[in-house]
Amino acid sequence: MKDKLRSLADRAKSYRNQGADDNGMLKLFAIPLLVIILLLALVGIYWSDEPAAFDIDLAAADRAPATESRITTGSYTTSAVITAMETLLDKRGGYLSNDIMPPSIWLDNIPNWEFGVLVQVRDLSRSMRNDFSRSQSQSAEDVDLIIAEPKFNFDNKSWFLPASENVYREGIVALYGYLERLQNPGNPDAQFYARADNLQEWLGQVEKRLGSLSQRLSASVGQVRLNTDLAGDAEAVQSTQTSSQIEVKTPWSEIDDVFYEARGAAWALVHFLQAVERDFEPVLQKKNALISLRQIVRELEATQEAVFSPIILNGSGFGIFANHSLVMASYISRANAAVIDLRSLLTQG
Repeated sequence: MKDKLRSLADRAKSYRNQGADDNGMLKLFAIPLLVIILLLALVGIYWSDEPAAFDIDLAAADRAPATESRITTGSYTTSAVITAMETLLDKRGGYLSNDIMPPSIWLDNIPNWEFGVLVQVRDLSRSMRNDFSRSQSQSAEDVDLIIAEPKFNFDNKSWFLPASENVYREGIVALYGYLERLQNPGNPDAQFYARADNLQEWLGQVEKRLGSLSQRLSASVGQVRLNTDLAGDAEAVQSTQTSSQIEVKTPWSEIDDVFYEARGAAWALVHFLQAVERDFEPVLQKKNALISLRQIVRELEATQEAVFSPIILNGSGFGIFANHSLVMASYISRANAAVIDLRSLLTQG
C-alpha cells in the first residue's frame, strides 16, 4: 500500500515538474513576442505621423542656382512638385505604400495619404508636360518632362524590380534637370508659360479630383441619390442603362482610407496652389482672382487640422457622434466650389 501511495506521489510530482517546465518554455517565447509586437506598434504609431507643411519660398530658393539665386517663372511650381515627392519618399518610415514587412504592412492611413499626394503630383506633372511647358499644341514637349511624368505614374505598390520609390526618384531627377534648364538664362529651350488658359486646364483636373473626393467622403453615411448622369442634355446616351435612383455607401472598412487620401490630396494642393499663386501672379492680378485662389488654399488648410480621435468616427449626420468624413467633405466641397469660381474668372477678359 505504501509503495502504491509513493508511486502516485512521484507521478504527481513528475506532472507538476513537467507543467512548470511547460510554463517556463511558454514564458520564454511569449515575453519576447509581446515585446516585439509592442515595439512594432510603437514604430507604426511613429511612422503614421503625417509630414508638416513646407515653405514654398524656401523650397524655391533652395533649388535656385547658388551663384545668382535666379528664380524664374515656373520655379515655384516645379520646386513644389519636387519637394512634395521628396517629402513623400523621405518622411518618417520612408515610402510605405509598397512595404510588405511589419509594421508597414499593417498600416493603411499613411499609404492612403501617400496615394492622395501622388495623384495630385501626377495631375500637375501631366499639366506641366502638356500645357505649362508648351507655347501651343504644335510645339514640342520638354525633354525632361517627357521622362518625369510617366515615372510618377508608375505603380505605387511595386516593391521589387523595380521598387516604386526608385522609379519616383528617377522622375525627381528629371524634374531637377528641367528646373536647372528653366533657371539657366543661356538655355531658352526650357520654358514655363504662365497663361490663363494653361492654369484653367490644370484647375479643371483639380475640380474633378475634389468633386470625386467630396462624393466619396459624403457616402460614408450612405445615401440614395437621383441618377443625374445624363442631366442637361436631352440627346445624351450611355452604354448601359442604370436605375433612376442609386444607393451610394462607402464600405466601413474603407472610410478611413478615403479620409486620409483626401488629407493627402489637400496637403499637396495647398502647396501647389501657393506655388501657382507666385508663378501666375500677373495673370491672377489681371483677372482679379488672387483672393479667390487664396480662399481655396484657406479651405484646404482647414482639412489639415489635427485629428485627436484615435479612429475616424463615422456617426450619422445629425447623431451624437462625430462624422469626420462629413467634416472633411464640407471643406473639400467648399474648395471645389471656389475652384469652379476661379476657373470662371480666368475665362473672362
